[in-house]
Amino acid sequence: MITRIVKLTFKPESVPQFLQIFEEMKHQIAGFEGCESLQLLKQTGSDTIYFTYSIWQHEKYLEAYRNSDFFINIWSKTKMHFADKAQAWTLETMA
Repeated sequence: MITRIVKLTFKPESVPQFLQIFEEMKHQIAGFEGCESLQLLKQTGSDTIYFTYSIWQHEKYLEAYRNSDFFINIWSKTKMHFADKAQAWTLETMA
């Protein structure tokens, strides 16, 4: 299993648009082959910093998702709202 954490920092005026995009797409993302779970988290004390937290059966499934037309489309709609470059971590489950 792997965990993918992505930090997303948005322009304040763009947060509602991002939340709408996520709400509309979350079931499709979570339904991708190999995706075990998906959560959206907000940094305490900030209205503009969010994290996606997803668990995948194997890195090959995450890579298939990241290379899909679906991801390319959703990422292009999302990144236009960024106030800072996204940061991402892929972590192996050790125990």
